[in-house]
Amino acid sequence: MAPRIEQLVHLHSLPSVSWRLLKRMIERDPELQKVFSFSASQLESFVELKSDHAEKLYGEIHRRSTSEWMSYYQKKQVKLVSFFDKEYPKLLKETYDPPWVLYCKGDLNLFQKRKSIAVVGTRNPTNNGIHSLKKLLPPLIEQNWVVVSGLAYGIDFEAHKLAVDAEGHTIAVLGSGFDQIYPKAHQAFAEKIAESHLLISEYPPYRKPLPWQFPARNRIISGLSLGLLVVEAKEKSGSLITADQALEQGRDVFAVPGSILNPAANGTNRLVQQGAKLVIDAQDILDEWLK
Repeated sequence: MAPRIEQLVHLHSLPSVSWRLLKRMIERDPELQKVFSFSASQLESFVELKSDHAEKLYGEIHRRSTSEWMSYYQKKQVKLVSFFDKEYPKLLKETYDPPWVLYCKGDLNLFQKRKSIAVVGTRNPTNNGIHSLKKLLPPLIEQNWVVVSGLAYGIDFEAHKLAVDAEGHTIAVLGSGFDQIYPKAHQAFAEKIAESHLLISEYPPYRKPLPWQFPARNRIISGLSLGLLVVEAKEKSGSLITADQALEQGRDVFAVPGSILNPAANGTNRLVQQGAKLVIDAQDILDEWLK
């Protein structure tokens, strides 16, 4: 028994409903029917909330009806894919904490492409980093690999751009809602991805970019992909957080080595020390899936 997408989206859209709280609701009310008829005190005991949280949740549930939420997304031209839908990406579903709802704009068929690789790296790449990306990605794009990244400055943006310019396929995963594209400078490019590729978020359109949402976003980038390519990363960076998450998800991690004198290569060099596959050309990546 699974909840209808309308009820799931309604609850998922509420600011006070976290991933864990929604999981608890689904476990105790698989069709998500009861919570809409409960009083605040009933919600408090049913899903084990503090009274102030239960009061807040009750107010949010009844402030806007389910049909109003669905109309809101329709007007925003947002496609909704729930964890329980057949369209939900298979690789992501297999991860530890997959999003309950994906808010999407663009080509949902990209979720079903078997060959996908995540690409992350520094926001301030060197010329060597850009040239490395231009050497490694085009052969994969030519073989219809989907490039997945986070639309950030630097390596993320360059990876998306390579896929777009080569008429390949790319998925951009946001750490905010569609109405709050971050960075703002990439608004026009995000719209271009939404037209011909795929722009997704686990956050409703109104959600502002908050610092903690970006490390959470990274698990989706790696979760959508067979493997993760890291091109230039400092020793303490979001790219290494993504690499850790990729390893936890059982994904292959590939790292481009760099000069020991380049701080932007320290993170990738450490990844190689820790067992990531050192890559010098695209075949090094392809060989992992041709064994």
